[in-house]
Amino acid sequence: MEKLKIAGGYPLKGTVRISGAKNSAVALIPATILAESPVSIEGLPDISDVHILKDLLQEIGGTATFSENEMTVDPSSMISMPLPNGKVKKLRASYYLMGAMLGRFKKAVIGLPGGCHLGPRPIDQHIKGFEALGAKITNEQGAIYLRADELRGARIYLDVVSVGATINIMLAAVRAKGRTIIENAAKEPEIIDVATLLSNMGAKIKGAGTDVIRIDGVDKLHGCRHTIIPDRIEAGTYMILAAAVGEGILIDNVIPLHLESLIAKLKEMGVPIQNKDDQVYVGPAKDFKAVDIKTLVYPGFPTDLQQPFTSLLTKAEGSSVVTDTIYGARFKHIDELRRMNATIKVEGRSAIVNGPVQLQGAKVKASDLRAGAALVIAGLIAEGVTEITGLEHIDRGYSHLVEKLNGLGATAWREEMTKEEQEQMKNA
Repeated sequence: MEKLKIAGGYPLKGTVRISGAKNSAVALIPATILAESPVSIEGLPDISDVHILKDLLQEIGGTATFSENEMTVDPSSMISMPLPNGKVKKLRASYYLMGAMLGRFKKAVIGLPGGCHLGPRPIDQHIKGFEALGAKITNEQGAIYLRADELRGARIYLDVVSVGATINIMLAAVRAKGRTIIENAAKEPEIIDVATLLSNMGAKIKGAGTDVIRIDGVDKLHGCRHTIIPDRIEAGTYMILAAAVGEGILIDNVIPLHLESLIAKLKEMGVPIQNKDDQVYVGPAKDFKAVDIKTLVYPGFPTDLQQPFTSLLTKAEGSSVVTDTIYGARFKHIDELRRMNATIKVEGRSAIVNGPVQLQGAKVKASDLRAGAALVIAGLIAEGVTEITGLEHIDRGYSHLVEKLNGLGATAWREEMTKEEQEQMKNA
């Protein structure tokens, strides 16, 4: 096990290139199961979730190679092998294997997914969609069993706007008989990305990116080549970082349209920003104004950027209120920021941040992926050295983090934890 150390207080500048979208990758890779010939996906991020999914595809008989950010999957020899435990437990997005395997094999056995602990994130809307398509779903000894004699198109209204359910139902419906209509669908860019891959494979999908998606099922899907979109959450994290400690940072390989809600809030704080075709320049800011943010489904402010943004708000003059309407339990980073001298209190679904304060280096622990990003930004702001454990969470979503930070002028490094530190981690 390793820990990350950051010596804070160094101004950063330069250019950082954004990797492919993690939240697309974890759906695109399972989608390859639906094809009957090889699929290549370019631009994938080099993160642990991608490697776990590659291993899972090989467990069910596929061949998968991953080199220089490109994965090629040959799904022709895959079988509907049960995946009740093991690697499935390591990531939340393993639930996309349900829709993909149901679409191809009409059956699947998938362990209840793991990933970050952000409070209840039920998959009831996924199951509602699968049942509407004709599948029978049972929960047996901690695994989800999905079985269908055949899948038939249906009209499905999602009670809650859910990215996961929208994509999962799409995966199953592309090989169902007849037309499926998903109403109250999520509109995130990652859904358009998955729909583009499926369409390149021969699927018939209309309306991705709107709240009504229409899918006409086909008998077979074929291989193709696809390039993933840039990661808007990684881009947003580096933009927040640039605002906090930058002296002018160019964020390369981004789609500015995907970041409009964040750009608006940064400008409201007093951060100078210039948009280009596939780049965003974040200029140095001197005085930060307090702002309130409320997370909403896309195109609203992303819940995945709420935690990193909280670290920036410790530099703002006055009181800022951060409200998370998506995941009410997404405030586990607050106690860690308090260890670093932040003045923040949580009231229900909101955190009240008072500033400005000078953060101080401390030993802190990442409880989930985006909490880890918040602590990295806090460490760059802080005086002294910050030591972050729980790197397995950060490695799920940020490719080559240390190299990218140091490329901007940061002083960050990874160290092996001692046996004593590992024991303390286990007992904590």
